[in-house]
Amino acid sequence: MIIIHIVVDYHPLIIYVCTMIERKIKQKLITALSDSPVVLLHGARQTGKSTLVKYLAENDYPAKYLTCDDPGILSAALNNPMEFLTGYDGSLIIDEVQKVPDIFVAIKNVIDKNRKAGKYILTGSSNVLLLPKVSESLAGRIEILQLFPFSQNEITGSNFNFIDEVFNIEFKPTFKQPMKNDIVRRVMTGGFPEMLRRNDRSRQNAWFKSYITTILQRDVRDISSIEKLSELPKLLSIFSARAGTLLNFAEFSRSAAIPQTTLKRYTALLEAVFMIYLLPAWSGNLSKRLIKTPKLYISDTGLLTHIIGFEPDKILYDTLSWGRILENFVLIELLKQSSWSQFNLSLYHLRTSSGHEIDFVIERSDGRLVGIEVKASAKISSADFNHLKMFADETGKKFFRGIVIYTGKESIPFGKNMFALPIDILW
Repeated sequence: MIIIHIVVDYHPLIIYVCTMIERKIKQKLITALSDSPVVLLHGARQTGKSTLVKYLAENDYPAKYLTCDDPGILSAALNNPMEFLTGYDGSLIIDEVQKVPDIFVAIKNVIDKNRKAGKYILTGSSNVLLLPKVSESLAGRIEILQLFPFSQNEITGSNFNFIDEVFNIEFKPTFKQPMKNDIVRRVMTGGFPEMLRRNDRSRQNAWFKSYITTILQRDVRDISSIEKLSELPKLLSIFSARAGTLLNFAEFSRSAAIPQTTLKRYTALLEAVFMIYLLPAWSGNLSKRLIKTPKLYISDTGLLTHIIGFEPDKILYDTLSWGRILENFVLIELLKQSSWSQFNLSLYHLRTSSGHEIDFVIERSDGRLVGIEVKASAKISSADFNHLKMFADETGKKFFRGIVIYTGKESIPFGKNMFALPIDILW
């Protein structure tokens, strides 16, 4: 279902059409409210959390909506969290809850006195579970969901979920002819709702510039007592230039001229406000030979291309950057789809000391494994499956399927459970 709101500006030449795209995580959120006393919906600022919970409050989940962005609400919640909560009957939505970390203990006390399903929906623009004592306060009482920027499925209105289908025994990939430059446009636009309203790249860049300033100067300070944060913009630029590489603190420390201890704190802060994503290393049959360092990614490729100044013409001569950007794009799309998957999934990367590398390993809760490689090329060969074949041999019956995602036009089988698929298959 897509709900269309028409907003008319009475200037005679301008009509703005605002489309509200229903988020695919909505049903999972409603299900969580049916048996969990507290549901936390967190994610980066400007991903649409407030819009989603307000819509739920007006339709599927009647509740009182409060936002801690309101100075009066914030002051009352900070002054006496317990009295603030007990002053409201029924279900309650508290937006931007990270601004009142002490409220989690109060919520625990309310829930323990009357364990009612769906009592609270909390939203946060930072990962409140990284705040001291929060995870302890609500252990066993809270379900946590992450809202990402729009996925390509949500933008196109597709009901196809690649990350579920790839575990389907009857998986039969299909393909639609892509529009010219469609992949480049999608990658550089990213998924923030505001980007869908801005077709001009200069206006997109203006928004991203303000967005970064807001996050680094306001949201980071909301959750951190560290005063000297002037190095964060430089560090974010360094991270962006190395998106898709191993998180090497020694190298980054030299590049940024920041001590490693400080660098690690800053990295945790950028992760907490959902600016970066650290993809953990997979461990299993290859554990003795695995490199356990996580890989670093930026949370949105529109944001990434803005930070590094990557424009479409650079695809022709900066193939290394384009390859990393495309890999980043695929990972974020997989993460988005996993957030509403019917399965319990975890995503990893794999790299061995002998040089074997697989971009992404998807592990289902029953142990089944899918390996995915990303190639920024329209041509494919059997050699592109060498690492996936090694992975299949090493993991045996756990291995379910190997996929090479590339920028070509054909879905091509390369042996049993091995496929080369156009990147459009993701949506």
